[in-house]
This record gives sequence, C-alpha cells and structure tokens, in this order.
Amino acid sequence: MPFPAKGVTERMKVIACYKWVLDEADLKVDAKSRALLTDRAKYKISEYDRNAIECGVQLVEQVGGEVIALTAGTSNAKNSIKDALSRGPAQAVLVKDELMGQADSAVTAKVLAGAIRKIGAYDIIVCGEGSSDEYSQQVGIRLGQLLEIPVISFVNKVEMKNNVLRAERKLENGIEVVEVNLPAIITVLPDINEARIPSLKQILAASKKPVQELTVADCGLSNADLEPKVHRLSVLGAVMERKQVRIEGDVSEMVQQVANIIKKEVSC
Repeated sequence: MPFPAKGVTERMKVIACYKWVLDEADLKVDAKSRALLTDRAKYKISEYDRNAIECGVQLVEQVGGEVIALTAGTSNAKNSIKDALSRGPAQAVLVKDELMGQADSAVTAKVLAGAIRKIGAYDIIVCGEGSSDEYSQQVGIRLGQLLEIPVISFVNKVEMKNNVLRAERKLENGIEVVEVNLPAIITVLPDINEARIPSLKQILAASKKPVQELTVADCGLSNADLEPKVHRLSVLGAVMERKQVRIEGDVSEMVQQVANIIKKEVSC
C-alpha cells in the first residue's frame, strides 16, 4: 500500500532508481556473426538514470531532504555505488542477486517495489524514462501500479509547491502540465537537466556514505518471482550498407548531385 504524504514542513525523501549497464561506446560487433562483443566493455550508470539522480538531488536542494539511490542487479552492480553516491544522494540501497542478470521490466519493477517497501516512507520516486540499454519505458509505470501511487511520465520539468508536485510532460504534439499530491513517481526525459560531473571531493566523500545491501528475500520475494516474462533469445548488431557514392566538383555542382541522388532515392 502507498505511504501517506508528509507535511510540508518535513524534510523530503526522494528515491532515485538507476540501472548499471554496459557502456555502449565499448561495444563491438563481430563482422561475421553480428554478435555483440562485450568482453572489453565497461559498465556505467545508464545515461537517462543520471538525469533521474540529478533531478532528485535538485529537488532536495530546493526544499530540503535527502535522496536515496536505489538499484537492483547482479554482484557487478556493487561497482556502481560510489559513482551514484558521488552525484549527490545521501545513501544507497542495492538489491543483489545473480538472477537479476536476466530480469525483464516486470521483474525489475517487483524487486524495486519490494526494496522501496523495505526503505519505508518516501515522497517522490524518480526513474529515467527508460534505460540506455533496453529503453522499455515500463519500469516506472509498473512500479506505480505495484505501489499503488500515481505516475507522471515523459517529464522534462518539475517543481514543488505546497507539497504538490507540478510537472511538465513533453508529448509528441505539445507540453502537458499536471499536478499531483505526494507520494508519486516521475519518469524523466534526458532534457530535464544536465547531470553533474562529480568533483574529486564528492567522489572521496561518496565512500563514507551509508550503503545497505538487500537480498530478494529481504524484499519479500523468492527466486520464482525473478522468473522473467520475456526471454531474450539473441542480440545482433545492426548492419548498415553504405552506397559509397563519391561526389566531386565545386560546391554548387556537389549540391546539385546530392539533390539528384536524394530525388532518385525518394522516387524508388
């Protein structure tokens, strides 16, 4: 069940959810099989989740309170804690289980919901609109259903006023402004802010902040609850065949050649 909203004079508690993902810049594709080569790839906090953490930190900087960084993953996700804490959260919570390596959106939402219930009362949960590896755009919405609290998606601007959260949603055909009483979940777009680059002082201070490690049992779940509904059969790199058309001449001639090539492609 959802927790009741706090009074406006109390310190706000924000939970910022994030995912530890492969850095796409390090991924290579095998030329023959098109399989992704991840052996030398490093991990990072999902780009969109960096914006989620930054959003939470900015909110508490404005009204007071604290941010709790929350993630769920395999033992490898423990390497993300220092980076997450250096970005402003006061503490971190990690749900660790090797089965999270195959987790889909449904499993991830269940685990995060269990961890949030373990954390206790909160005001706002912030998620990225999607993760930079799969971008399913489902976790935040599923989380809201499990916790029975409202969700505002596609958020690119947010502010607090008299314990009411006002958010701008960037939709395909315009901007929608909505208000909601707390507690609530927001899923944020990348253009909501520019995630800060931690200073050396913040990085050093991160190692002194409290970290709580949980198991799925601590979250009220069993291994059966971690069985994904969607099973990934394979992931192949995309192949782009280039036309390899060479254009020569002065600027006006090259512009005309490009225009003619485009017209020909469109008419085909």
